[in-house]
Amino acid sequence: MTWTFTSKVEVYAGAAEPWLLRDPVRNTVPLTVLRGMRGGIWGDDLLMGWLERGGETVAAVCQTAPHLLLLADVPLDTVRGLATQLIEAERVIPGVSGPLPQAEAFAAAWWRPVAERRPERLYRLDSPLPPSSLSGGASRTATKDDLELLVTWSEEFQAEAGSVAPAVLTPLVAGRIGRRELVLWEVDGRPVAFAGVSSPIGGMSRVGPVYTPPEHRGQGYGAAVSHAVTAKALAEGAGEVLLFTDLANSTSNSIYQAIGYRPVADYASITFR
Repeated sequence: MTWTFTSKVEVYAGAAEPWLLRDPVRNTVPLTVLRGMRGGIWGDDLLMGWLERGGETVAAVCQTAPHLLLLADVPLDTVRGLATQLIEAERVIPGVSGPLPQAEAFAAAWWRPVAERRPERLYRLDSPLPPSSLSGGASRTATKDDLELLVTWSEEFQAEAGSVAPAVLTPLVAGRIGRRELVLWEVDGRPVAFAGVSSPIGGMSRVGPVYTPPEHRGQGYGAAVSHAVTAKALAEGAGEVLLFTDLANSTSNSIYQAIGYRPVADYASITFR
């Protein structure tokens, strides 16, 4: 079976979105990326594809260059054909991100060797728990007056995470401030950490990023602001609150479990040489 590709966002959305919404938990990233594509955040260099069987969509992928190819929770037996079709089309794919078995299957079928694997884990909120320790402070939703600070902190977060961000983060951060998706933790009126949470899609919201500048770490602010955005998502109607962690970071994994998150599945980001 042949994958269909388009450069038109709404054509892709019409084919892929209903299928993605069948499981908004495991397809959390493709759904939020689709919303960003609709808003023009990622520019015009977009790759969007889906696969049909019997006239119904059964798989979907997308890429917002220069990011990695993003696999939804696609059937494993569709991955090799996807890789073959993209190789024949001479599409530039710097890497792949998605559920661990699917990402590994794509990497095995791709023509370039693997440069790096970053294991990740998807967590779902079970029962929210308050942070066990905190040296004071309170949360507030970010406003346009916080734009410069949050752009700087977002750049620092991206640099530490080693992930690819838009060349200019200001429109992305401004958009999230406008949607009231960013929350600051303050101590004595001074911001010491921030976290984001996506507006609900299909009853699902995802926490991220969560960032505490180095000089403020070790005080429990990351856990506190994560708990605050979790509560915000629940108050605004999210039935599922999710987040991803880097499995190499044992601290963040323990923090999120301590405030009520439980593992769902393992994912991976794999880059090619």
